[in-house]
Amino acid sequence: MTTTLFTDGWTFHRDGVDAGIPVRLPHDAMIGEPRSADAGTDNHGGFFAGGAYVYRKRWTAPDDAGKRSQRLTFEGVYGATRVFMNGREIGRNDSPYREFSVPLDVVTPGEALTIEVYVDNRHVPNSRWYTGSGIYRPVWLESDGAVHIAPDGVRIVTRTVDQGRQRSDAVVDVETRIDGPVPASAEVFVAFELDGKVEASGAASVSKGVANVSIPIADARLWSAEHPHLYDVRVSVLFDAQTLDERHRRTGLRTIEVDARQGLRINHEQVLLRGTAVHHDNGLLGAATWTDAERRRARLLKEAGYNAIRSAHNPLSRAFLDACDEFGLYVMDELTDVWFAHKTSHDRAEHFRDEWRADAAAMIATDRNRPSVIMYSIGNEIAESATGPGVDLALEIQAYFTEVDPTRHTTIAVNPLLAMMAAKAKPAEGGDATPPERTPATSTAANLMTAKLGRMMVLASMLPAADNASRDIFASVDIAGYNYGYASYRRARKRYPDRVIVGTESMPGDLPAIWKRVTSIPGVIGDFSWTGWDYLGEVGLGYWSYGKEPGGIAKPYPGVLAGCGVFDITGASAATLLLAQAVWGITDAPGIAVRPVDKAGQRPNKTPWLSTDAVTSWSWRGLTGRADIEVYSAEDQVELILNGRSLGRRASGPKRGFVARFHTPYEPGELVAIAYRQGVETGRSSLRSAGEPRLRLRAETEQLTGPDSLSYVWVELADGDGVVDAASVDHVSVTVSGPGVLAALGSAAPSTEESFVDTERTTYRGRALAIVRGTGLDGEIVLNVTSQRHGDATLTLDGTALHVPGLTPASTTSPRNAS
Repeated sequence: MTTTLFTDGWTFHRDGVDAGIPVRLPHDAMIGEPRSADAGTDNHGGFFAGGAYVYRKRWTAPDDAGKRSQRLTFEGVYGATRVFMNGREIGRNDSPYREFSVPLDVVTPGEALTIEVYVDNRHVPNSRWYTGSGIYRPVWLESDGAVHIAPDGVRIVTRTVDQGRQRSDAVVDVETRIDGPVPASAEVFVAFELDGKVEASGAASVSKGVANVSIPIADARLWSAEHPHLYDVRVSVLFDAQTLDERHRRTGLRTIEVDARQGLRINHEQVLLRGTAVHHDNGLLGAATWTDAERRRARLLKEAGYNAIRSAHNPLSRAFLDACDEFGLYVMDELTDVWFAHKTSHDRAEHFRDEWRADAAAMIATDRNRPSVIMYSIGNEIAESATGPGVDLALEIQAYFTEVDPTRHTTIAVNPLLAMMAAKAKPAEGGDATPPERTPATSTAANLMTAKLGRMMVLASMLPAADNASRDIFASVDIAGYNYGYASYRRARKRYPDRVIVGTESMPGDLPAIWKRVTSIPGVIGDFSWTGWDYLGEVGLGYWSYGKEPGGIAKPYPGVLAGCGVFDITGASAATLLLAQAVWGITDAPGIAVRPVDKAGQRPNKTPWLSTDAVTSWSWRGLTGRADIEVYSAEDQVELILNGRSLGRRASGPKRGFVARFHTPYEPGELVAIAYRQGVETGRSSLRSAGEPRLRLRAETEQLTGPDSLSYVWVELADGDGVVDAASVDHVSVTVSGPGVLAALGSAAPSTEESFVDTERTTYRGRALAIVRGTGLDGEIVLNVTSQRHGDATLTLDGTALHVPGLTPASTTSPRNAS
């Protein structure tokens, strides 16, 4: 099989508009739509509008089109999708997260063809978060000969791992399925390569289209979160000294074991999951799945101390999974947020019974050979799982996963409060015609109750009614997944001694209580917080408002963010990360965070999904008033020193929730925190206020190696040492010249009327972020930024052509026009 990116040379058309705009895929059409208080996605989707679109591309069939079959594989299209070739429909797909292929049949060599993709995402809201629209993931052109390895035809399983003191040996089974008229004496050859060197190989003859090769690998380099070693696997179909087809895969060697006594073991070593959830959008870029953007999110989460990711609430992209394989992140890949009961007006609940097998098959095919994927979640907060029909369907789904991929375990994310509500609820009058927001048991309803009544979900999990409502569904899967139910872990383990438990969703501020249970109760294998990375939509779930501003967890326009990420949408970390690192004991340095001094004296309208609004800054230029300081540490005590004066010592560590709080009038200077264990200093850290701030640019990477390469450039109001002033605000304008394009511009402001596809932006907490994309041409890319009050700045990036067959320079259309 040959595979070529099919992402350049497209034009994008809004429905009914003949004029097209050049785009390079992936592309999110929704991020450029106007936002308004009455936009169709409402609070769920960040007040963006839906729409219908056409993507069009001219393609010339290759010279071997008559001898080889061609197909297009779409990693994901959001909206009802119809694919046409020269006006004839050749494929369709309505499931927005499903990877699907369409054949390009009946073509002749050299024939000029027009490929059109119609995408209809007008019926919104169809999700509880921002979804994006259009061809938001990459597209591939794939070509096969008459005899070829099936699309999901290579299945690699580490059967055994024998770990000794000096070495580890493994046995790996490779099953290869072949389509076409396979010659009788054909065989399959498999080679495992490491750093370009063949480490082990084997071969087997083909029988009835299948070849099974068992390969012992001596002195194997095993894959785990701590040591994510990857092998390159080459699978070849051979006949008469000729290669009929070949497939390349990257995989890691690891085994998975789970039981209620020893918990989760990877390669026979016990593992506790330090996890968090991520949505599929890339913040400023919207839903567009750029590889560099996915890698950046995964890398920052791993560097922060997380070792596990839960996809929320749909399968992860290939690019994110590739990054998890490479960096070492365990993955819980999740199938869906909806079964057969609606959560929003236009979700696909009525189609789930007919489509879940195809969705599950596509997810498994993508995940099958990845060492990072260790379990599947078959659903999130499915209220109907507390009913008989729901349990029956869960057993059916579980049986399917076990049959198609018996190498991994399953879970389902159950909210005990929601399950209890669903078990007691009467069917809504009017059946499916009743608006889902008014039904008594939905994820949104449970969230609203918790927001109004405090710790409702956590406390409800301890009630017998919650246990009764979740008992049968937990019995249908391998691992019981609790959303906000950690208070019931100990009782559940006593009542169900064979139950394995994972916290599938939790509030970050609850981690001290949760981790105490994870580390002390056998069979509890870890926790996933909500959420690791902030996201568009579900507006106001996490961010606080102040004074008379609207509160609650469903804030009005112009709110755009959920506001509850450990990292905000630009990639800056929050105080909740400092708490997690202290709880996990992965750092000796105390973490310092300060509640916004510009909000001092204002009553905060809190939400349970954000335990603190503190930020990691001691620079609040021109402000006075009380400063509330939080110091996070696992040690016995912390001391806080301001400009050389001690503000005293406070107890910290587990007994104090890993945080010590100080209060003092704000004054510029340096703030130093010192951690002590039994009176002995173990670590220190500091924050200082900025000098005179100026506009400064800082690039995370200075080289763009092709049209799919991104550089994240921080636009900061900072002093000469790079200290950003959190109180400074300015309006900036950005231009890009040379072989690059401004892909997005934005900030972490949770409420704004500004657009991510514009060239102007107001800073937030002293920062904005520009994302620059290469075009595939050589040359200097110059980023010019001007501000109203803090001067101008220029940054030069290096654009380098990446010469790959089938890859052409990208369009240099500005973001305002490209969307």
